[in-house]
Amino acid sequence: MLFGVNFNIKHTKYFCVYETGQATGRELRDEIRGDIMKLTDIRDAAGSAAFAEKGYEVFSYDREAVRERTKAAPEWIHFGAGNIFRAFPAAVLQTLLEKGHAGTGVVVCEGFDYEIIEKAYRPYDDLSLLVVLKADGSIEKKVIGSVVESLTADEGNAADMARLTEIFSAPSLKMASFTITEKGYAITGPSGAYLPVVQDDMQDKTLCPKHIMGKVTRLLYTRYQNGAAPVAMVSMDNCSHNGDKLKAAVTAYAREWLKNGIVEPGFVDYVSDHARVSFPWSMIDKITPRPDALVQEMLKKDGFTDTELIITGKNTYTAPFVNAEETQYLVVEDDFPNGKLPLDRGGVYFTDRRTVDQVEKMKVCTCLNPLHTALAIYGCLLSYTTIHDEMEDAELSTLITRMGYEEGMPVVVNPGILKPEDFIDAVLKKRLPNVFMPDTPQRIATDTSQKLPIRFGETVKAYLAKGEHVGQLTFIPLVLAGWLRYLLGVDDAGKCFTPSPDPMLAQVLGQMEGINFGTKVSAGALDHILSRADLFAVNLVECGLSEKITGYFNELNAGVGAVRATLKKYTVK
Repeated sequence: MLFGVNFNIKHTKYFCVYETGQATGRELRDEIRGDIMKLTDIRDAAGSAAFAEKGYEVFSYDREAVRERTKAAPEWIHFGAGNIFRAFPAAVLQTLLEKGHAGTGVVVCEGFDYEIIEKAYRPYDDLSLLVVLKADGSIEKKVIGSVVESLTADEGNAADMARLTEIFSAPSLKMASFTITEKGYAITGPSGAYLPVVQDDMQDKTLCPKHIMGKVTRLLYTRYQNGAAPVAMVSMDNCSHNGDKLKAAVTAYAREWLKNGIVEPGFVDYVSDHARVSFPWSMIDKITPRPDALVQEMLKKDGFTDTELIITGKNTYTAPFVNAEETQYLVVEDDFPNGKLPLDRGGVYFTDRRTVDQVEKMKVCTCLNPLHTALAIYGCLLSYTTIHDEMEDAELSTLITRMGYEEGMPVVVNPGILKPEDFIDAVLKKRLPNVFMPDTPQRIATDTSQKLPIRFGETVKAYLAKGEHVGQLTFIPLVLAGWLRYLLGVDDAGKCFTPSPDPMLAQVLGQMEGINFGTKVSAGALDHILSRADLFAVNLVECGLSEKITGYFNELNAGVGAVRATLKKYTVK
């Protein structure tokens, strides 16, 4: 399938021909060539002008003055030096600096993969290039200069640890924020026991922890010892009630250290008092995939040379540039005991905890995540390798559109500050169809068993709470039946595939034992799975959906081409 995408960069128009999202024989034309451009060239007027002439947005504030002010009185440190940080929070601060709403930059600290700092930050004076890839094919390219210092939380790096101690001792520090993934907050294993590294940390009287949560708690202890100034600890990771996850880890460390005679009771009181140390909830939403090879080539055509694709020893994919979608949301609970940066002037929403929770539920239960998971399941069954290609599929696009509007919207949680209709419109019309977002259904299908309860079960529960008969639902049961069909590991052409990693995979595959491709199951044959409220948030047998889901499963599993035929049957009005 061939299709064209036009995009404009100031004085030049590009046209690309894609085949399933990749460039083909015709290359980018009207090439912009000229002098070689490097990120560090931005530090002088001539270099800055060269970037501007090529259509790159260059900041106008005095970065060295910002750096000096930050050095003397830091206000914001961020943990997690990945792509989402550079593409979103750092870009928001860039806007504030440009408009004169902020006077200091942000310090970034990496607590896991130190190579990111060593290879993607410091060689480029902590500058980066943000490439915003819009669904209409237009492109924005911005040099981000708001990051003025980069550090590692490496106990073996004395200079960096000394600087971290200095920052956390500073009364000026208003916020420490985090994008370290949900796993970064995990200090216990499946059994509920502390991880071995955490156990060691909690007994280490030298206070040299290895786990990132231990390091953060140690830095808060430093702050406590040096005046106990207030501070906001703001998780910006994509997980519900993220502030509570951060608080739970920090307070667990503090209490165990107290129990082991390493800290005094006052420290536990300090981190437990939200008037001094707050842990706001937040909701973040922005797609920042790995650095894309097509984007890399586009930048090379400009003469931009800092395009090295970096793969670290810990398998992090990064580069001096970051490519991202245009749509973004960050909603933060307004709980900042030491004052806050005016991030709302850069598009961030400050609100109360209840509203943050409602925005999260709107996203994960109705307007984005269920649609994503539906595409992941059926994309694997229909052998798609990109989400944007799925959006060109009439049946799949109809499936998620009708599921979102017809079944999700009647029970959607409306947070007030964002209209659900506008949010889902952006998802369906801008975000998922964006050819520059090379996300795969196979990646999104990872951990599906963990996603089903909130992404589909909560909507079923909402119908039950309203006293409505869930038998009226079509598309949610069709997706759940699709997941059971997916577990067989056979696509619609009859070819085997390996289901994506999932902590419950072995268990549910065991429950599907004896059910084969092309065979019909009897009524009640799937009830032992469908009755599991841990998988679906509700007992689907008791609520009356088992018969419908089993029927859909039999239709989907009738043989080669049955998935396509079933989708056509139920998506066409």
